[in-house]
Amino acid sequence: MKRILGLDLGTNSIGWALVDSEERKTLGMGSRIIPMDQGVLDTFSGGNPIETQTAARTAYRSTRRLRERVLLRRARLLRVLNVMNFLPEHYVSQIDFEKRLGQFLDGTEPKLAWRQKDEGKSEFIFQQSFNEMIEEFKNNGTIGENQKIPYDWTIYYLRKKALSRKIDKEELAWILLNFNQKRGYYQLRGEEEEENSNKLVEYYSLKIVDVIADEKPNGKGDTWYSLHLENGWVYRRPSKIPLLGWKGKIRDFIVTTDLNDDGTVKKDKEGIEKRSFRAPSENDWTLLKKKTENDIEKSHKTVGTYVYEALLQNPMQKVRGKLVRTIERKFYKDELKQILEKQKEFHPELRDEDLYNDCVRELYCSNETHKFILSKRDFVHLLLDDILFYQRPLRSQKSAISDCTLEFQAYKDKNGNKVKGHLKATSKSNPLYQEFRIWQWLYNLKIYRKEDDKDVTLEFITGIEDKELLFEFLNNRKNIEQKPLLEYLIKAKGLKKQVKAEAYRWNYVEDKTYPCSETRTMISTRLAKVENLPDDFLTKEVEQRLWHIIYSVTDKNEFEKALKTFAGKYNLDITSFVDNFKKFPPFKNEYGSFSEKAIKKLLPLMRLGKYWKWSDIDSYTQNRISKIITGEYDEEIKDKVREKAIHLTNENDFQGLQLWLAQYIVYGRHSEADIAGKWHSIADLEKYLNEFKQHSLRNPIVEQIVTETLRVVKDIWQEYGQGVENFFNEIHIELGRDMKNTAEERKRLANTITENENTNLRIKALLMELKNNSDGKLEVENVRPYSPMQQDILKIYEEYAIGAELDNERDEKVKEDIKKISKAAQPTTVELQRYKLWLEQKYCSPYTGKVIPLSKLFTEEYQIEHIIPKSRYYDDSFSNKVICEAAVNKLKDKYLGFEFIKNYHGQIVETGFGQKVTVFDEESYQNFVKQHYVHSRSKRMKLLLEEIPEKMIERQMNDTRYISKFVFPLLSNLVRAEKDDDGINSKNVLPGNGKITTILKQDWGLNDVWNDLILPRFVRMNELKKTTAFTSWNGQYQKYLPAVPLELSKGFQKKRIDHRHHAMDALVIACATRDHINLLNNKYANTDKVRYDLQRKLRLFEQVTYIDPETKKEVTKNVPKEFKKPWDNFTIDARNELESIIVSFKQNLRIINKATNVYTKYENGKKIKVNQKGSNWAIRKPLHKETVFAKVSLRKRKTVRLSEALKDSEKIVDKGLKQEIRRLTCQYGKFDAGTILRYFKDRKYEFEGADVSKVEVYYFDEENAAVRKNVDTSFTKKIIQESVTDTGIQKILINHLAAKGDKAEMAFSPEGIEEMNKNIVQLNGGKCHLPIFKVRVYETIGNKFPVGVKGNKKDKYVEAAKGTNLFFAIYVDENGVRSYETIPLNIVIERLKQGLNAVPERDKKEHNLLFYLSPNDLVYVPTDDERENVCAINFGQFSNEQKKRVYKMVSCTGSECHFLPHYVANSIVNKVEYSPLNKIGRSLTGEMIKNVCIKLKVDRLGNIKGRTYER
Repeated sequence: MKRILGLDLGTNSIGWALVDSEERKTLGMGSRIIPMDQGVLDTFSGGNPIETQTAARTAYRSTRRLRERVLLRRARLLRVLNVMNFLPEHYVSQIDFEKRLGQFLDGTEPKLAWRQKDEGKSEFIFQQSFNEMIEEFKNNGTIGENQKIPYDWTIYYLRKKALSRKIDKEELAWILLNFNQKRGYYQLRGEEEEENSNKLVEYYSLKIVDVIADEKPNGKGDTWYSLHLENGWVYRRPSKIPLLGWKGKIRDFIVTTDLNDDGTVKKDKEGIEKRSFRAPSENDWTLLKKKTENDIEKSHKTVGTYVYEALLQNPMQKVRGKLVRTIERKFYKDELKQILEKQKEFHPELRDEDLYNDCVRELYCSNETHKFILSKRDFVHLLLDDILFYQRPLRSQKSAISDCTLEFQAYKDKNGNKVKGHLKATSKSNPLYQEFRIWQWLYNLKIYRKEDDKDVTLEFITGIEDKELLFEFLNNRKNIEQKPLLEYLIKAKGLKKQVKAEAYRWNYVEDKTYPCSETRTMISTRLAKVENLPDDFLTKEVEQRLWHIIYSVTDKNEFEKALKTFAGKYNLDITSFVDNFKKFPPFKNEYGSFSEKAIKKLLPLMRLGKYWKWSDIDSYTQNRISKIITGEYDEEIKDKVREKAIHLTNENDFQGLQLWLAQYIVYGRHSEADIAGKWHSIADLEKYLNEFKQHSLRNPIVEQIVTETLRVVKDIWQEYGQGVENFFNEIHIELGRDMKNTAEERKRLANTITENENTNLRIKALLMELKNNSDGKLEVENVRPYSPMQQDILKIYEEYAIGAELDNERDEKVKEDIKKISKAAQPTTVELQRYKLWLEQKYCSPYTGKVIPLSKLFTEEYQIEHIIPKSRYYDDSFSNKVICEAAVNKLKDKYLGFEFIKNYHGQIVETGFGQKVTVFDEESYQNFVKQHYVHSRSKRMKLLLEEIPEKMIERQMNDTRYISKFVFPLLSNLVRAEKDDDGINSKNVLPGNGKITTILKQDWGLNDVWNDLILPRFVRMNELKKTTAFTSWNGQYQKYLPAVPLELSKGFQKKRIDHRHHAMDALVIACATRDHINLLNNKYANTDKVRYDLQRKLRLFEQVTYIDPETKKEVTKNVPKEFKKPWDNFTIDARNELESIIVSFKQNLRIINKATNVYTKYENGKKIKVNQKGSNWAIRKPLHKETVFAKVSLRKRKTVRLSEALKDSEKIVDKGLKQEIRRLTCQYGKFDAGTILRYFKDRKYEFEGADVSKVEVYYFDEENAAVRKNVDTSFTKKIIQESVTDTGIQKILINHLAAKGDKAEMAFSPEGIEEMNKNIVQLNGGKCHLPIFKVRVYETIGNKFPVGVKGNKKDKYVEAAKGTNLFFAIYVDENGVRSYETIPLNIVIERLKQGLNAVPERDKKEHNLLFYLSPNDLVYVPTDDERENVCAINFGQFSNEQKKRVYKMVSCTGSECHFLPHYVANSIVNKVEYSPLNKIGRSLTGEMIKNVCIKLKVDRLGNIKGRTYER
């Protein structure tokens, strides 16, 4: 028996199939899905970084810790201020200084500046200072007599006053607490905006002197305006709303000016200076910060004084976000230092040493060392540097750096055990690494002549001297591109006049820039500006030391200190050196593959010529080399090493070595050979999984797939092999495109796929246009719009036309227009007509030069021709296809393009209907190809090939070797042979690719099987949409096939709608042999006999008879057709297996787990680690959305009977009626509701001409929660009236909206809001009002739940986060009637904390729990007969019909639960196939699923293990 496991691994899927190739049967197959949000998948596919749940939790935890540190600083500050007696009594009374040391008492939130009075009201305790501030505002003439300003502004007044005059000690305490709340931004090196010597970015506030509309509105409704600014600049921008009202207004701009290298402003062809403008946004906070800092520095004021005086000039402006922005900490620290130094003069407590020591003891009762350090300081240092502005050093992130596989270090773990661990890889910025990288790059460099793609490297790089010079050239550059390198090589060989760089290419990516000595170049550039620097200063030692400072020091101040020390040590001009290096950007956190220690050992062997020294090689390696040369026996030097180094016979030979050979010389192995091993049992595999370190791969999606694949393989091993050793003989793997590409490649492919989709849609539209011939101008024969072959033909046809060289400027203009059309997914009819006619007059056959008329393009007279014939080299890519005459194609047969021309040039070929064409001669052919395929290098190169280059074959074979760095080595441990299999990847692990599975699926009939499998869904779509567009009749097979209308075809793929396609692909890759892979990867493209033998072995042949175009005689020969099936009944077996698959889904229901928090404390003067007491829980799911709502009590009106209103007459709205009731109360001597009611009844409830039997009363609605929201264009009149809490703001917004004709998009655009705030006094009925940017909007509490139960948390509400409804409980009463409830996540968490089950055993009605469902659980919907006797259902032996009644639970809310058939991956049509929600409550046969379903137990392999019984 030969058991082969096939695996198809995607970003969130594992398809598997186990076959016995000798017994010729399928043992099992299935699909395992790891549910992921489509947004995550799209992000990964697009090459963008993934934010995992762990990363999201870390971000929230960081925010919590920031808040905790603010509270900790506050507690420490309060303890010191309490010892100093600086706190008001009302504030001290609400703080616990005994047990919780500076924290507020439970349920209290005291404000230092506000004291609670007995009647529940608050009073401002710094009233005298507030009055002083009011007087200043009045004297300045900025406020009127009755105009109010906020009490909060007093803090800015006090911050200004404290710089020159005495303030009360309580006021100083308030200032200190204010600085604790807002202390500025601690900016690390490199966090400032990046410097660009050719870009000048500045922030301007400029007046607009004129606005001119340049053009009429375009198709999108945008009008282009020219805004003429006061300094003469002109800013052009589009806008949907008129900008004419901007005239005379001042606007903020971020202006980017392009500069020349000498600092002058760049100009365009017309002599206009090149500038771009943009309005600052929230994302431009660094530029806004810079402007604020510049304004403060120019004003020569502190932050507090700057804000206060700005308010003094204009009290209507907004403070937060306008005057106060996130600025650097130094501004705040300088201000507070000035305040404290001044107040020391007035408050003796700040000079009292005994009081200072009491404060230090209060904070550090056990830490004698720190107490001693602080004893030499004063209050200013304690408050500034030890409490308010203390910044802990950042934790090391060294654990996240990848391991070096060559070097190890021994150390003791926390238990004292000796452990051997890998050294960490060095930074890519390390000069040693960059030299190592250059040598490696240089040795791999190849140069090819473009004309014939011949390797001509030795013409340019012939010996050691050439390599020395090339290294020197690269080592003095920051990076290298193809053109500069080729120009250097041509110049170095004195060929500048004979050849051009454009005639050659390198073996690397042509348009990519490769790094060289980036660090050295950046250091050299700055050293060149340092004054009086010695010419030979930058040695390797100096470069390494300077790099280490730049790399390791992150704090800006510490960095400047280190630079000064370095300059002093080397006797440099300190000022000049520091000025040039202090803004040196930090190096990126990118790391190589090896440690610095390993590179130091390998690099001396890779250097050559004058860069090589025997003495640079370490002594251990020197000793090994000596023994290799002499042949002396050493058990540590393996025979393999001696074999590799057999040509190295003396010490001087050990230079200029390739990396792999250097590794063998130094370490006796390649870098990853120590990983190779063998798993003998399931226990070995389980041990690896148990010891697997989470996040070690640093890519969450890859890590998840790797671990889940191993678990699936373990289960297959157990299920089918009972865990016996060597159960698997081979493992064949195909990885999805996203899994085997880098982030950059995924990003590029995502863009390419989008473009290709647009092309495919346009091609289909063009074919339909050609078929319909709507304009009657062009009759095109035999058009089939849905034919993939014809779509391919048209792509080739238009590719030539767009790529061809054109003769005149007019044609070039047409070509540009056509390019625009070609990028549109749905061009207009007029564009299509113009496009098709233009194509018609451009296309020619590449072998004859004759025009191919568009009207005959799809007839049998023309065929797609493979430049390199498929019989010799399998390449079905677009770059290997052209269109030519069918007769010419037959004549060309197995020849390459140029081969054919050489053998048949000048021959006349009959094409039918009396037409003849002449094959090009060699010169004409070459000229034609070079001229007409100038924009398609790949196709041009193939058309000029005389033989298949060996490198093409190697490249295609190598493609599969880069599939995975992790999966292959791991699975190799299952199938590694005992002998001759010590590589990191076992020879029994076979990589496949999508091209192979695509071909074999077609030839083995699996595409037909798939069409039959998914056809019922398309038939159902016809019924839903009352159409026939979702199926098409195939005359060849006499059956219906799935189809999708053109307008819905973008991005649609038939196999992507069903999870079972993963298993089908796995089956194909399992049955694909090494011979299949070698043949289709063109391993034997240049070995006719071997390739022919493989063809005979693997493919079916068909006898074909035809007339030879050359001899005119009838010829009969055998032609290879489709590949043979793995066994006779393969297609039928595959259909049966696919139909029987139950898709399994990975659950993710881990919600909380216990966490052990460790903190440090001082005990007996020593720092020790202590486990936190009590139960600590880590929540693994987002408990709620970020938005926090505050409970609000809203006064509303309602109409009630007068008798009801008299129960609380003060709430009556009608003031006249309320006054009448008061008069009657005085008249009767007391309030008597009955008497007053009779009074109005006697008068028939008439009062002042109105009926008062029913009256309006005020009431307070307590069931609402509010949140602040930015005013934007969503604020319609209805939303304002029904959502805004403040009725005064409501009035202003509604008045402004009415002034703009009730058009919210104009009223509340940024310009509209600015106009509203400018006219806010008029809109508010003549009363002053602060500018409005945000308002409080409310909504009912509904399903929101309180954040906590203590203090103000009980009045803060949040909404459950999306996807947190994880438990849908199904209860049943004594009669078997079901009831349903979704258990909220917060309830689940509380139950789990108490050690209870996630779902209550009984509901509120005391009904028993039947079972509960979570997303991705599978349920079975029994038939009517089965429901009568559920016990008779054999869950372990479901028929295929029963498996169609298995559904996956998708989501739930309230008493609703939604499902999908278990095999559905995507809807055929979004929001149509399975309801507008893309999920269903009823089964496809009509039953309400939740009413009758039975929960199934399903393992990883999709085996049903039974049902979940009642609890």
